Amino acid sequence: MSAALSCYLVRHGEAAPGPADAERPLTARGRRSVEAVARRLVERGVAVREIRHSGLVRARETAELLGAALHPPAGVRAVGGLGPDADPEEIRAVLESTSESLLFVGHLPHLARLAAALVRGDEDTVAFQPGTAVCLARGPGAWTAEWVLDARPGPDPG
Repeated sequence: MSAALSCYLVRHGEAAPGPADAERPLTARGRRSVEAVARRLVERGVAVREIRHSGLVRARETAELLGAALHPPAGVRAVGGLGPDADPEEIRAVLESTSESLLFVGHLPHLARLAAALVRGDEDTVAFQPGTAVCLARGPGAWTAEWVLDARPGPDPG
């Protein structure tokens, strides 16, 4: 029997307010929290083939910070199906057909819907605060939520 396949869902870090939603960058606090989550993923021994993100600035910046820590062999790239209102079935289909561990950086409400669709729960299965990382494992016939890392950026420097 083969080992369970893991995938990782990460909500982008805290983003600056702004009128153009697609162009909102991470705040300094958001960058620190994502860097903290990246360190914790490395400490857990997380290895992924590729990091995929929605293409929105805050998701791209989050994915790049994670990529700098995790060094995925296939790199970091923007893909469809990860926007805030995307259909979770698109990424679910990708996950059901892959044999490689992937990390997806996205947004609410999409990530909550995707997690619920995979683990057959409700959208409150995981509380996706900014910077939250969730490990899901695919076993025989079902996905399970293995663990959740929340973002803990620490205090703002004086």
